[in-house]
This record gives sequence, C-alpha cells and structure tokens, in this order.
Amino acid sequence: MTIYIRAVPIVLIAAFFLLSLNSCSLLAPSVTSEFSQLRAGQSRLDPQHASLVFKVSHLGLSTYVGRFNRFDASLDFDPAAIGSATLQASIHTASIDSNNAKLDQTLRGSSWLDSDSFPEASFHSTSVTATGSGFHFNGHLTLHGVSRPISLHGEFLGAAVNRLNGRYTLGFRASGSINRSDFGIDSYLAMIGDRVLLEIEAEFLRQ
Repeated sequence: MTIYIRAVPIVLIAAFFLLSLNSCSLLAPSVTSEFSQLRAGQSRLDPQHASLVFKVSHLGLSTYVGRFNRFDASLDFDPAAIGSATLQASIHTASIDSNNAKLDQTLRGSSWLDSDSFPEASFHSTSVTATGSGFHFNGHLTLHGVSRPISLHGEFLGAAVNRLNGRYTLGFRASGSINRSDFGIDSYLAMIGDRVLLEIEAEFLRQ
C-alpha cells in the first residue's frame, strides 16, 4: 500500500506537467517573418510589451543605461508600399527612469529635460526606406522644444495572432542615436557623453 500511495502523486504531477506543456504549445502563435505576408493597416503600441532604453557614456568609463516608462506610438503601413508607411510616437519625459530616484529628479529639472516646460517629446516619420536588414524611418524628433531630423533603423521580428487576446500583433525592434546638445541639453558635456543611443522593442496591435 505504501508504494501505491506514494506513486499516485508522482503520476498526477507527471500528468499535470504534460498537460501544461501541451497547453503552452497550443497557445504558441504561428509567427510569420515574411514581411510581404503582413496585413496592411494601422496598429497601435502595446505598452505592456514595449521598452524605450537610452545609453550614454559616463566619464568615458562606463555606459549608463536608463529608460522611459511612458510612451505611445502608432504605425500605419502597407507591405506592398512600404515607402508610404507612417510612424508617430510620443514620450512622457517625466517618466525617465535611471534606477536612481534622486538622479531622475535632477534629469527632469531645468538643466536637463525640463519636464515641466516640455512634458512630451515626439517623433513623426517623413519617409521610410527599405534596407537589406530592415527599414529606415526618417523623420523629426522634437525634444526640449527643439526639432531635428533623425533616422531610426527598424527591424521586423514577426507577426501573429496572439491566442491569449485574439489580437493580430506585430513585433519590431528599432535603434538610433542623437546628440543631446543638438536639442539644447548640454549640461556636463565634458563628463556625460553627448551621443545618446536609443533602443526600442515594441509590439503593435492591429486596430
């Protein structure tokens, strides 16, 4: 009897484990990485599955990494006419997060982002060009009250229907860089790098 009593829980655990694996495989989406197979139309950022990270040199000794926690974006395109695609994005500058509350308060201040006067930064594309490994979203970034042309390199990661919410979802990665002094943010240039790298990971939900 002792053997059977101990064996039953093991059997149940094994069965539960197998069922869990099977359920996960059923929920896994069928992802297409063929850009030509995408559905045309407008999509909006899923803020729960997106990140906007910035990187800047500190004293030439390390790369300091931070992020913005609140931003939004919309994407409208036709895979058959990528040149006509449009990308619009907005960033709440006060949502800057360096993992240091005191530093965040300083960065929101008038010597840096001046979030009270300029609560939002924005990007709007003016043209899109295809490259061998993705796309270039060319447009204007408005930051700290200054607008300058920038280019973001975008990479399409795939698209699928998310079986958890039933929404058609597209995955993208983008990167670029700016010189902060071009936007009037020029404090401590001798110690903190001028060039700021931007890295974006994003899922978009078809509207």
